[in-house]
Amino acid sequence: GARLLTRVEEQPPVQGSADLERSQTSPGSLSEMDSLGPENEPWHESQGRSQMRKENVAMSQPHQCSECGKSFTYSNQLARHKRIHTREKPHHCSVCGKSFSYSSQLARHQRIHTGEKPLQCSDCGQGCNSSSELARHQRSHTGEKPYQCSECGKRFRYSSGLAEHKHVHTGNKPRQCSECGKIFAHSSSLAEHQHIHVGEKPHQCSECGKSFRYSSILAKHQRIHMGEKPHQCSECGKSFSYSSELARHERIHKGEKLHQCSECGKSFTYSRQLTRHQRIHTVEKPHQCSECGKSFTYSRQLTRHQRIHTGEKPHQCSECGPAVTKRQSTAA
Repeated sequence: GARLLTRVEEQPPVQGSADLERSQTSPGSLSEMDSLGPENEPWHESQGRSQMRKENVAMSQPHQCSECGKSFTYSNQLARHKRIHTREKPHHCSVCGKSFSYSSQLARHQRIHTGEKPLQCSDCGQGCNSSSELARHQRSHTGEKPYQCSECGKRFRYSSGLAEHKHVHTGNKPRQCSECGKIFAHSSSLAEHQHIHVGEKPHQCSECGKSFRYSSILAKHQRIHMGEKPHQCSECGKSFSYSSELARHERIHKGEKLHQCSECGKSFTYSRQLTRHQRIHTVEKPHQCSECGKSFTYSRQLTRHQRIHTGEKPHQCSECGPAVTKRQSTAA
């Protein structure tokens, strides 16, 4: 054992071990370990590799923006990027003249005029212009509220709702409707909203003269004149002008009855059917005879009644010829 210890003591010291020992016992001194880069590379080698990586990036992305320093592989990418700084908008809408920085933005915008909604909600069939619009719409089904107020924790389905809510905390109400007090995040939203109060309908159909509040509604309306029906049912081939009409129609094939009466539980395919049905429970009679003042639940009942006053007898007996007021009267 003593001989082994002697051999160890006789071993020559490891180069740099004394310096390392001093670094461990002398606070603040620079050790050789401090000069090593990642994975114990010497510092100068690490710096060399880093510089080489930068040079490789510079070679692969030689086109650099003089404004912000961002680099791109191709010159056309740089040209597109520069529009952020110059605010250049070379793509113009031929319908309304609005301009956009990118052709993709123009393509999305033009769907407002054409009424095209290529993306459809799998829950209700509603059409949407873009994936972001579809995502926003689907929150109405999922109840998701991803936007949270940092002040009070209240959550909102849409960013615009959060932006409007924040005015409660700041006291700032720069875009408030003078008629109803509703607050808007953008002045353009306020301007559109105010059409409701003033009854202004600036967008007029050149075919029939009918006016609309929004250009998008006018674009949809014009399909009536053009006979355009881009939405086709895959079951029966029937075509519709609007995606909402197709969605309602498809319920016939699916047997869906989404509208249920709260009084008796009876279900209906369309909301208008439910509205008509509910008059049974409310005893509502909105259709009044102008001759005698008698009221009826349904318009067809009023039409039949008015024949008493006009003397009209549209139903003729096929056997003997005399006309009668009601179809049932022709029965034997």
